Amino acid sequence: MQKIVECVPNFSEGKNKDVIEEITSEIRSVTGIDLLSVEMGADVNRTVVTFVGIPESVGEAAFLAIKKAASLIDMSKHKGSHPRMGATDVCPFVPVNDISMEEVVELSKNVAGRVGDELKIPVYLYEESASKPEWQSLANIRKGEYEALAEKLKDPFWKPDFGPAKFNAKSGATAIGAREFLIAYNITLNTKEKKYATDIAFELREKGRSVRTGNITPFYFKGDLVKNQPDRFPCGSCEFIGKSIEETTAHCLSKHHYNLSDLYDLHGTDPEDPSGRSVKKPGKFRHCRAIGWYVEEYGRAQISINFTNYKISPPHLVLEETRKLATERGLIVTGSEVVGVIPFPAIYQAGKYYLEKQEKSTGIPAKDIIETAIHSMGLNDVSPFEPTKKIIGLPRPNPGDLIEMNTKDFVDEVSRDTPAPGGGSIAALAGALGAALASMVSNLTVGKKGYEAEEEVLKQLAEQAQEIKDKLLKAVDEDTNAFNAYMEAQRLPQTTENEKTNRQKAIQNGLKQAINVPLITANLSFEGMKVAAKVVEKGNINSVTDAGVGAQIAHTGIIGGIYNVLINLSSISDEEYKKEMKVKCAQLEQESEKILKETTSLVKEKIAQLNK
Repeated sequence: MQKIVECVPNFSEGKNKDVIEEITSEIRSVTGIDLLSVEMGADVNRTVVTFVGIPESVGEAAFLAIKKAASLIDMSKHKGSHPRMGATDVCPFVPVNDISMEEVVELSKNVAGRVGDELKIPVYLYEESASKPEWQSLANIRKGEYEALAEKLKDPFWKPDFGPAKFNAKSGATAIGAREFLIAYNITLNTKEKKYATDIAFELREKGRSVRTGNITPFYFKGDLVKNQPDRFPCGSCEFIGKSIEETTAHCLSKHHYNLSDLYDLHGTDPEDPSGRSVKKPGKFRHCRAIGWYVEEYGRAQISINFTNYKISPPHLVLEETRKLATERGLIVTGSEVVGVIPFPAIYQAGKYYLEKQEKSTGIPAKDIIETAIHSMGLNDVSPFEPTKKIIGLPRPNPGDLIEMNTKDFVDEVSRDTPAPGGGSIAALAGALGAALASMVSNLTVGKKGYEAEEEVLKQLAEQAQEIKDKLLKAVDEDTNAFNAYMEAQRLPQTTENEKTNRQKAIQNGLKQAINVPLITANLSFEGMKVAAKVVEKGNINSVTDAGVGAQIAHTGIIGGIYNVLINLSSISDEEYKKEMKVKCAQLEQESEKILKETTSLVKEKIAQLNK
């Protein structure tokens, strides 16, 4: 996975399209940036921009955008209903793929430092980047807004983290920080009644619901009895009184009331606190904000949810709890929708969750796992869910990559009179095919009668094989790119002594890069062969030859990678490095030959068993 960061800067301009176009042009100018949305709000005089990319590119684009906003927006003339304190009011960075919060915090501090030092704008770090607890909350930092900045900056407590403790009348101040990804997600019900969606929302959300309000007449459940009224079982939502808990519950379900097993928790007054003060019953999920509403366009009610930390409360788990709560109320969840975008890890984990619930292997291609999530969560219910548009960080090969070619075109490309793609790319492809066959046989065995004892091991092997396969597919193009870097170094000028020295360094670095990639290919192919060998041992005997072919072709990937390491060593001047690489290659070849021999023998034994 590639490291991907999201950035969502808010600019204090929502009316002048030309100003926003100049700001977003700065963002677009940075290589590796994908500008996702530009949402202008004329009424609040504010624009929210969302873009993603690799960390270095996102940091550069954010700085350029803040710089351009500082030159175009004059806060002394700004008016708007949304709280604000600067031309760039807030600039959060959000981890999306394969990057830790610590790394994103560091990125936010680097950008904040540049803004303070180069643009002379006071910068406060907030959320995960905050330098003091009071500044974790953006609302605390922004209190008093732009109009209060001049006085606040005189107070030592309000000395900014970066930039001068001096009022910048034109640009104001900026809050920069790191936070978790916010997912906007709606769950659709088969009803037009907003109150039912609201009822479920109260159960789900972290804030929960008010459970004791006013001077209501309380009833307390204690096991099967109502305290002080042992023969009465009242409904918590109306005047109905049943003769048993079962009768009352049946009534509740028929009228879409609460399915109550303890009215005390939801409606009672605490016997030790008879004042009737409002008390909250916490909801089921942390970092979950939810409300109910009716959507005229769909003709249905929805539970509208914001996840402020999907790693703690993932959408698929909240969806499953919603399905349970809906069933208790005689309702059905018809599907759900993602508003905006969702990070790849969130939907990938959802797909794996549903496959595991089906007792299926999760060692399948990422595309198949995502399709499982889409179908299981009903993400196409009220509007189309297009993975390429809705998923941030979705693995996307470049259109010109070798692995994007069809088989015939790829083979033709290899056959031409060009040095690349060559043996290194083919070795990587061989290793990938070996791992793919290992995964196939593992998945074919899962669920088969007679292999129940090996099922969990085979699921793990399938996952390992998929991971190895994906890395080796990437190495098909990396090998060609590494060779191209060496060729480019060969073409560097060598007129002066300095040019000759620089060219030689570049050639040596290019050669080491050209050696490192096939070495990785050899090591990954070795891991793939070991998985295939395990599958030969534990997998379906009727597919043993497929696993055996997987081991054989993965071994080809090992030897092919070793060949490419050794031939490129001949031009390396670092003798210690050459010696180290030769030892590694010899050990790898020796170990792989041993495993292949044992695996081949086992394959033949199992074929013989079938032919008895």
